[in-house]
Amino acid sequence: MVRELLTLKQAAAHLKVTISVIREMINSDLLQTVKNGNTIKIDQAELDEWLASLNEEEVRKLSLQRSICKFSDYYKPEYINLDFEADNKYEAIAEMSKKAKELGVVRDHRWLYQVVVAREELVSTAVGNGVTLLHARHFHPSKIKKPAVLFGRSKEPIEFDALDNKPVELYFLLLLHNDYQHLFSISYISKNILMSDSNLEKLRKAQTGEEIAEVLVGSVINN
Repeated sequence: MVRELLTLKQAAAHLKVTISVIREMINSDLLQTVKNGNTIKIDQAELDEWLASLNEEEVRKLSLQRSICKFSDYYKPEYINLDFEADNKYEAIAEMSKKAKELGVVRDHRWLYQVVVAREELVSTAVGNGVTLLHARHFHPSKIKKPAVLFGRSKEPIEFDALDNKPVELYFLLLLHNDYQHLFSISYISKNILMSDSNLEKLRKAQTGEEIAEVLVGSVINN
């Protein structure tokens, strides 16, 4: 039988995880590699055998890794806007909209500001505990260059009409193309960030994009 050898990228796609997870598995001797010319490859049969042998706890951890991989399609370490200045919710939305334009996620920050404000005026997107999940009322795939989730933090907490009456300082701006992307991102943020007081505290204290990324797509591994 001819061995099916996968590159690290192909192995990651096969397991639906990030390449860093595959490298970690190799370093931990969970996977053996094969030298194919100048390229390191993995035997797909061995990979499938490992997958079939997982116990319940290992399956749970793999599921988390897959969620991280999917969220990484929308969130990048550079998608942050730390310690911006704003006196009210409208200025905060304007700052997040400008950041989306700077990052090349949208073409027109003025349009984005208008649709996010329109949604905000229906009912507050502040979900409590100092967090808001900003988004437009409808999907606009033609206006949004690529699906993205931006993270922001204001220097001072801002009144946002939250149900718990707490001001907001942590902002997620969801710029997505369809219901699946939106519901997945809401679920991911809610389960892995909003329900963890320690992760929220880390987001409030983080000083760099790397620290933010560790909370959003790193610390989940250890939950």
